Amino acid sequence: MEFKHISVLKNECIEGLKIRPDGVYVDGTLGGAGHALEVCRRLGPDGRFIGIDQDEAAVKNGYEKLGEFENVTIVRDNFQNFSGIMETLGVKAVHGVLLDLGVSSKQLDDGERGFSYMQDAELDMRMDQRAPLTAWDVVNTYPEEELRRILTEYGEERWSARIAEFIAKERQQKPIETTGELVRIIKEAVPKGARQDGPHPAKRSFQALRIEVNHELDILEKSIRSMAEYLAPGGRICIITFHSLEDRIVKQTMRELATGCTCPPEFPVCVCGKKPKMKLITRKPIVSGEEELNENPRARSAKLRVAEKC
Repeated sequence: MEFKHISVLKNECIEGLKIRPDGVYVDGTLGGAGHALEVCRRLGPDGRFIGIDQDEAAVKNGYEKLGEFENVTIVRDNFQNFSGIMETLGVKAVHGVLLDLGVSSKQLDDGERGFSYMQDAELDMRMDQRAPLTAWDVVNTYPEEELRRILTEYGEERWSARIAEFIAKERQQKPIETTGELVRIIKEAVPKGARQDGPHPAKRSFQALRIEVNHELDILEKSIRSMAEYLAPGGRICIITFHSLEDRIVKQTMRELATGCTCPPEFPVCVCGKKPKMKLITRKPIVSGEEELNENPRARSAKLRVAEKC
């Protein structure tokens, strides 16, 4: 299947990166390579592009889409290993980093991957098909209380207790094998009145399971700090998020990196010696305009934040 993906906030990202032709730029979530293509088009012979993705299909697609450009390196790995990847490649500093977080259109549309509650498939949800943990493992082996916690924390699901209870009862009869079975159970657990308005009743639960399977939130803050260390002065990091949990981590981490002296106001001179590492370029996140939303409804929840190395 062709890796179809509509890049969100593409122009805003390119503008945010402030690309220099001789710079080194890293896309930590290569995906459909839409952002990557625009970056590579702006690089000169002395520039370099590095694409990172843990999804085998994204890596293959990257080679196909970016084959015409020189000085392109594609690595199948998780961006949480940013420092190790740069060390292996002999890169001392980079001038821009892009992260487009969450699940790609291709992953959602590929019925076999189990990311979508709209298609029946095996309970998988792994972004890296080499990873041992699947959604089947979470749904069928996690204690009921742990399931409830995940649905509450990662899905912000108000009916988490009932959904976890219904899952636990169902799997006593037989394992829950497919996304279709799970959607049915969730619909039975969520009261009819709550199902009539708002998003699909399984949306939040599927988000929560995907985050748990791929450890999406666990790696985010540490990864941003690692990337900030590798940025050259004036280099920028652009991060697109798709739900409030991710955006909160990005916002807080960027804000902390942009904070200088933390001494009490009454101190006559600074004794902590703390200097800001980053400067916030976006005080408020950039969101998609009406034109983009008409073309790509999935962009509705996208938020872009940009910071620059001091």
